[in-house]
Amino acid sequence: MQAFLDALLVVAAAALAAIGWGAIRLRRRLVRSERDRRRAADELNRRLSELFSLQELSYILSGSLQLDHIVEQVVRYAMRFLEAQGALVALTVEGEPLRVTAAEGTLAALAGRAVPANDQGLVARSLGRERLEIVHAASGAPTHLLEDVATDSAAAVPLRAHGVVVGTLVIANPGHGALGPEDTRLLSTVATHAAIVIANARFFQMVQHAKEQWETAFDALSEGIAVVDDHGRITRSNRALAAMLGSTIPAVIGCDLSEALLGSSAALLELLAAARQGDRVQPVVLRSATLHRTIRFNAARIPAPAPPPGNDQSVVVLVEDVTDQQALEAQLIQSEKLAAVGQLVSGVAHELNNPLTSIAGLSEFLLEQKELGTKDRDHLRVIHEQADRAGRIVRNLLTFARKGGGPAERALVDLNDVIGRTLLLMSYDLKLQDVAVEKDLAPLPPVLGDRHALQQVVVNLLTNAAQAAAANQPGRPRIIRLTTWFDDRVRFRVADSGPGIPDDVLPHLFTPFFTTKEPGQGTGLGLSITYSIMEAHGGRITVERPAGGEGGAAFLVDLPAARAEAPRTETLDVKRAILLVDDDPAARRMVKALFARDGHTVEVARNAQHALELLRSRTYDLILADAQARVNEHLFVERLAESHPALKDRILVATGAVTSADATLARLGLRPVRKPFNLRDLRDAAARVWGAGARAGAGAGAAGP
Repeated sequence: MQAFLDALLVVAAAALAAIGWGAIRLRRRLVRSERDRRRAADELNRRLSELFSLQELSYILSGSLQLDHIVEQVVRYAMRFLEAQGALVALTVEGEPLRVTAAEGTLAALAGRAVPANDQGLVARSLGRERLEIVHAASGAPTHLLEDVATDSAAAVPLRAHGVVVGTLVIANPGHGALGPEDTRLLSTVATHAAIVIANARFFQMVQHAKEQWETAFDALSEGIAVVDDHGRITRSNRALAAMLGSTIPAVIGCDLSEALLGSSAALLELLAAARQGDRVQPVVLRSATLHRTIRFNAARIPAPAPPPGNDQSVVVLVEDVTDQQALEAQLIQSEKLAAVGQLVSGVAHELNNPLTSIAGLSEFLLEQKELGTKDRDHLRVIHEQADRAGRIVRNLLTFARKGGGPAERALVDLNDVIGRTLLLMSYDLKLQDVAVEKDLAPLPPVLGDRHALQQVVVNLLTNAAQAAAANQPGRPRIIRLTTWFDDRVRFRVADSGPGIPDDVLPHLFTPFFTTKEPGQGTGLGLSITYSIMEAHGGRITVERPAGGEGGAAFLVDLPAARAEAPRTETLDVKRAILLVDDDPAARRMVKALFARDGHTVEVARNAQHALELLRSRTYDLILADAQARVNEHLFVERLAESHPALKDRILVATGAVTSADATLARLGLRPVRKPFNLRDLRDAAARVWGAGARAGAGAGAAGP
């Protein structure tokens, strides 16, 4: 029994021992479990804190697309998350060095600093890394962020978005002197998020900059541009189009483009419809009755990324005012026509001048004969007058055929004679318009100028006056009054009985291309050219309007009178030797008869080559040569001036056509005499040649020993 009790005690003791050890193991497990739970709770709290911090950063960054604001927030939050002493963001820009865009804390002084490409510091070096780089101070050695900037420890992570490195994020001296795995993970997460936001901000800046450039160009264009919807309403306009419509940009939005510019226009609607279909359209030119301008339209469909709802398709329309361009084109075409007519007139005039010279000269020569009977003299007088009239017509035609840009003539001009010749030329047109001309031309001293330019002035003023008078209603007189007088200057007034000049037109009368006429009726250059010609001659042109609203207008021209020349002392009493070079037999006969009667010797060359041979062996006081005479395809007068320069003062060139010979005469300094000439003109021209020679000889004698 005792043995049984002892055994039972042993078993009980063993059981108690087993229970004790189990309790101890259980307690240890409970302690370990509590430790793990706390560690998990701490990790969870840390992760939640990181998550909330990242959420806060995301909220801050998503609130702005301004790049400067974004990088400042990234730097500020990176310092706070990692309890760092300093932080910076350096960004790359294509074609520019790496630059510190934002910096805080101990690195704040680096903000705005450029980082050279060859810098060996951590900032530049990190751009070439794939992952975050952590640098700790070893044995007291500093960590270089830049070549001249060091810190104890730092971390740098490249900012990579869409496969492109846009910059780097660097922190200096993080909390506790080192970065743990959790800090590393947080910094990488911040960098990834920041890189995406920075890249998006840059894309936004690029789009914004491109939009600003496009809008600037859109508004800077001188042509009007409109974007219209499928109903033809303007959804967008530039300043040029708004100015064309005399309104502002907001006011034209919503207006119907066709109605605003043209009224109802089927042609413009067809153009817009074709553009909406994507067809390649040709520009159309239409006349705007609303704006009184000619406008060219072109249109193209604006591409859409997806089919628009309701098949709505916007079209961009180019609106260009081509009124002035068409006027210039018409002017150019007219100039081309006039140039062709001028060449034709020049050739015809040369052929007409030779017979007219003979008819006028010989008839005048015969009229000087005292033996003529009264009846014969009357017949000859009619012949002479009609030949002189035909000669004036030819000269007037040559005036209008004269090419611009050549050397301007400066000679004594009788303004009354210019007016008379112009009226003769325009008489037929004035009769067609039923316009009467009243003249009151007082004697005038000559003016010094270009006869052809002054005749253009008279033509322009008479043309404008005739058009104004012809616009009168039936029953109202159509009259042009021409008046000339001299006080301190030579004055000429052209007055018409037309409707007058409106007040709003008056300030623009002499502005180039300004005209109140319909397209094709005038270029707006007449009065502008007249103004320029008067300035070139030292004159003025002003406009006058009758008082009391009687209508009509008057243009007053005044010019300085030419200085009086010393009286010519040279006469034809001295017998002269004259060489005549002219292919026309009738002209030869007339010139020879004229000078032979005064006792001069006239020798006629068979041709231009013969004339050169005669000049090698003989001396002549006057060489009268036709401008068209040639030697081996060269002008005779040009060859003569080159081979005998001492004879230039004795050469008189007979010319009537507007050709390159005129420019040659001006270049060589030779005296011209215009065909067809009368006896007085020819005698006066010869007297001027001989008078100049006499004065030159006297000067040489006075200078001699």
